[in-house]
Amino acid sequence: MHPDPASLQQRPADKTLSCPICGSRSLTMFMDVPQMPIYCNVLWESREAALQAPRGDLMLGYCPQCSHISNYAFDPSNMDYSQQYENSLHFSGRFQQYATDLAERLIERYDLRGKDILEIGCGKGDFLRQICRAGGNRGIGFDKSYVPDPERDAAEPDVRFVIDFFSQAYAHEPADLIVCRHVLEHIDHPRAFLAEIRRAIRPDRSPVMYVEVPNVLWTLRDLGIWDIIYEHCSYFSPASLTYLFEVSGFHVLDVREEFGGQFLAIEAQPAPGEVLPSARTRLDFEQMARDVQTFGERYRAKVHEWRTRLSDLVQRKARTVVWGAGSKGVTFLNIFRDLQAVTLVVDVNPRKQGKFVAGSGQQIVAPDLLRDYQPDVVLVMNALYLNEICDMLAALSVTATVESV
Repeated sequence: MHPDPASLQQRPADKTLSCPICGSRSLTMFMDVPQMPIYCNVLWESREAALQAPRGDLMLGYCPQCSHISNYAFDPSNMDYSQQYENSLHFSGRFQQYATDLAERLIERYDLRGKDILEIGCGKGDFLRQICRAGGNRGIGFDKSYVPDPERDAAEPDVRFVIDFFSQAYAHEPADLIVCRHVLEHIDHPRAFLAEIRRAIRPDRSPVMYVEVPNVLWTLRDLGIWDIIYEHCSYFSPASLTYLFEVSGFHVLDVREEFGGQFLAIEAQPAPGEVLPSARTRLDFEQMARDVQTFGERYRAKVHEWRTRLSDLVQRKARTVVWGAGSKGVTFLNIFRDLQAVTLVVDVNPRKQGKFVAGSGQQIVAPDLLRDYQPDVVLVMNALYLNEICDMLAALSVTATVESV
């Protein structure tokens, strides 16, 4: 059974539920998608195992008080971020350039040279290494999914990794910059999480905190619907992200969109006293309420459009591949898994190649395989990578039709 977009509807919230950011119970439930893979970034060793991947429901609710959106069907006991978790984007030249520009901007803006960088949720450590190398900084990264690389770790002795979640136990670690990229959206109680970080900051330090999350405005307005996944229990707008930091004792320095509007970034410092929330000045709440109200209909229309197009590809027996085995690709493939329209999934991350997509079961292959396979259609899951992918396909003499999804 595939997720039924017809189940999208607005209805009053269960009054026992409350917004995890501001505590309001005046919620509007506006989206249900049943039985999606719990993990998009845990891949499987066989097709059979991938098809049996654990699933969970999505029930998105909107809070008109702070504009935060949450998955109220999320169960944190389902989650276990182990070393099998793989979501690195650093194998893409396009993303590497973004990360390089970000590291250089933070170094210049906050004079991060010879300083201490602490990263919460550092993944495989790519960005932490980069910002430490570029500024001659010392780094410590925390992540349960980190996989030690003895040779690489030995070559960069000023960067250390702890295979654990960050907590008060590590409050003694110094920091001039605290980085937390694409972690907060996975936290079901983000206010408690941020409060713990605030308590762990040493009183003799006033580090800048840089946090990056998916931008829910891009999801709502640009219909980035393939980014709606079970792993993400929180969907932040500029207002809800600002409110969260202010009520958690931070002075907000900057909030902006990044990476083609797909990300939100916030920079903040611990405030010496109470901060009065100013979130409502950062968003047109009436416009966002309208976006939420119309989202279900627009979502259904986009899903219907792609179901029709994929059905046509099946009828034409077109060899169709998806480029991108991240969250977008996994969501897309699972929504249409009953069609069996896509034969293979391509990804430049070698740690994903040879594995199978959770829920839908396609094998993930390296781009080089397309030279012999010669697909008819390549569906690109993120338009920001379109030029990079077209260049790779041309180098492989692949003449397929290329289209962003």
